[in-house]
Amino acid sequence: MNPGTLPEQNTLRQEYEKYSKVRALTTGDLEALVEKTVAGLGSRPLVKGRPKDFASFFKKYLRILKEKDSPEPVVITDLIGIRIVCPFLENLDAAVKLIKENFEVIEVEKKGSNYSFKEFGYESTHLLVKIPRDIVKARGYSGSDVAEIQIRTILQDAWAEVEHELVYKAEFTPFDEPMKRKLAAVNASLSLADIVFQEVRTYQRQLNGELGKRRESFFQKIEESTDALLFDTPEVQQREAAGVLTAADKLPPSGGSVDDLLLNALYAHNKNQFKEAISFYSRILEMKIDDTIRSLIYKHRGMAYFAQSKYQEAIEDFSHSLKWDAKSYKAAYYRGVVWEVLQRYNEAAEDFSLSLKLNPYQSFCLFRRGQAYYHIGDYPQALGDCEASLALEPDNKMVQKLRDLLRDKLKM
Repeated sequence: MNPGTLPEQNTLRQEYEKYSKVRALTTGDLEALVEKTVAGLGSRPLVKGRPKDFASFFKKYLRILKEKDSPEPVVITDLIGIRIVCPFLENLDAAVKLIKENFEVIEVEKKGSNYSFKEFGYESTHLLVKIPRDIVKARGYSGSDVAEIQIRTILQDAWAEVEHELVYKAEFTPFDEPMKRKLAAVNASLSLADIVFQEVRTYQRQLNGELGKRRESFFQKIEESTDALLFDTPEVQQREAAGVLTAADKLPPSGGSVDDLLLNALYAHNKNQFKEAISFYSRILEMKIDDTIRSLIYKHRGMAYFAQSKYQEAIEDFSHSLKWDAKSYKAAYYRGVVWEVLQRYNEAAEDFSLSLKLNPYQSFCLFRRGQAYYHIGDYPQALGDCEASLALEPDNKMVQKLRDLLRDKLKM
């Protein structure tokens, strides 16, 4: 660099600070816009914005000036920076997609993607975007036409912050080989943690999906077994068998862990392969497991027995579930449902009351207890339960129908 072309810091500072107020306002607007843009992601990310201060700007200016050979002016594109910090790896591509859909993207760069396992450095996706016209119109020129949006996971962001202090901001970095290996190991551990968190997230989603399907089939059987008796409607038509097995409908590979066995059990359960599901649940119950998990497995197996119309076995399993977890209000509710299907309404009402004692905010349980009271002939109690159920779920047509029936019985 020619000494005659040395930059004058005060001149640069004066020019830089001229736009500082507009830059701060523009940063706030961009942060709000990005936050709104990524709000639809399943796990809502943290959005942070910052205008670059002059000290950071000048340091970067000198570094670029030292490295460049051409006489062209120095251009720094991250005077305004927005950071999107996501919980999981799966959120990164989704966030990039949303930014591309809602901003004019000039450049995309994946930082750290070329590192070997022996190196250390943070990974991050950087997008250079045009500052939207409406923001420029409202705030004025901020000293740059573009802003940088960085997208990282929480762990990538944590590493970036530490690396920035240890490496980027330090004037002297005497890292010998052992120290470099330690830093690389930490970075690798954080990357592995991100991968493990994502695997857990994917497994949870898969498991919750199967749990949702199982609950739907369970509640459908309840409707078919109880509501026709209540309203004297024609026999409820059986739904078209969902998930009729084909050659492609196979259970996932069987593993030996509780998680693997439970997922296999739920797959079988949702395919109406109740014998196989019960076998998987029983294998789990033979293992050394936590009391809460044991209660949960008994509850699932009881639901499988219920689907097979093996009502006594279902009652026994729901009772075991309550034995291992006295706070399992769902086990009490499910046992009450079985009593109701067996038309033993006093026992059903007792179990529904137990469930409501454990968790009073159950619209469906209040409705089922109201049904039981109706069959016992206690119409005032049944009406009270209907009113309480509708307070929690005002638009439930089945509860409204029972309430109207009870009002007619009571000549109200």
